[in-house]
Amino acid sequence: MNKWVLAMLAVTTLLTGCATNNASVNSPQSLVLAVPLQVTYQSELKLIRLGQMINSPDVDSEKLALLFYERGATYDQLGMTSLARFDFNQAIKVKPDFAEAYNYLGVYLTQMQEFDEAFEAFDSVLELQPEHQYAYMNRGIALSYAGADTLALADLETFVTFEPSEPYRNVWLYLVERRIAPDAALARLTANAKRHQTDEWGWRIVDFYTGKIDESDFIGSVTQGIEDNQGLAERLCEAYFYLAKWYQGQGNDVLAASFYKLALSNNVYEFIEHKYALLELDLLAQKHGSAR
Repeated sequence: MNKWVLAMLAVTTLLTGCATNNASVNSPQSLVLAVPLQVTYQSELKLIRLGQMINSPDVDSEKLALLFYERGATYDQLGMTSLARFDFNQAIKVKPDFAEAYNYLGVYLTQMQEFDEAFEAFDSVLELQPEHQYAYMNRGIALSYAGADTLALADLETFVTFEPSEPYRNVWLYLVERRIAPDAALARLTANAKRHQTDEWGWRIVDFYTGKIDESDFIGSVTQGIEDNQGLAERLCEAYFYLAKWYQGQGNDVLAASFYKLALSNNVYEFIEHKYALLELDLLAQKHGSAR
């Protein structure tokens, strides 16, 4: 067992059972948890109905493409990525100009580190719909994972311009820019927060990154405005992912990996944070020569 695995086991113990001097993170009292999301009867019934409609002899090609896309999106929500990819590919075969299907496929290809194919998928989206905001985001993230940070930054700058008051756009821009120029990235994030910040919870991530609140306050904020378990699971997927990214930026891969796993534990499969937490764990495993 290598040192990375031993360290991961030790931190997992700290996060789930033992209080330490860093009470804001590692004590069980401070971690907020949700019941992991489960497959619902409604989702299963929806898949059955979509399958029946897809197999109907009377469905025309335009409707068929939409049905494949809808079933693929449903599979994606349930974490059935292979079935989702199949349906998105089928949608494109039936309707070659189906931009949204290309966008989904580009994210999957990024997760698989098949970057050239991912870029082709996102380029196809933007050829079909030049104002497709999330294609800029997803292509920017893919470029960043591929090591093309300057190109990634340009795409994410474009993504922010569509809606500069949306906090997650600013966070992703910061995460890419800090790889190029950390001081400039922090200055831009701080300035954008002063200019655009609202009461939306996502700005708490920005507050934490800019040092306006500490980690304990950030964790304590995750339940604000939450009314049910699904909302809590979704919020925690985001919160723990961005905590992981922060620790990774501090050079603490062990705690980063633990928080990525906490992000995954909520089963919010369709969230981009869940998808890229899996990729981050794969990359950390490659870096440290271990299985995730």
